[in-house]
Amino acid sequence: MAKQRGCDFSVLKRGIWNYIHCMFGIRYDDYDYGDVNHFLERNLKVYLKTVTCYPEKTKSQMFERYWRQFKYAEKVRVNLLVLEARMQAELLYALHAITHYMIS
Repeated sequence: MAKQRGCDFSVLKRGIWNYIHCMFGIRYDDYDYGDVNHFLERNLKVYLKTVTCYPEKTKSQMFERYWRQFKYAEKVRVNLLVLEARMQAELLYALHAITHYMIS
């Protein structure tokens, strides 16, 4: 799906969002994670994992390699989505730790 022009970005966006949350151990019952392999090609998944888990290892060649046929702005939009998903996952863990501390 990522290779198709004019695709519905909301479906792709949800797939990326849930894939990143899955990397942090957050899973949603209402999402079929088998769709991730359908929506996200391997190069994109490797890029997403590197940017999410090891941002210091991200190189400009990786950015250029995934989605070659897409515009630069679309790639930046995906990077912003990755950063927002990671931040939300980290905030969920922080709030869980604070709640656990306050209850104890």
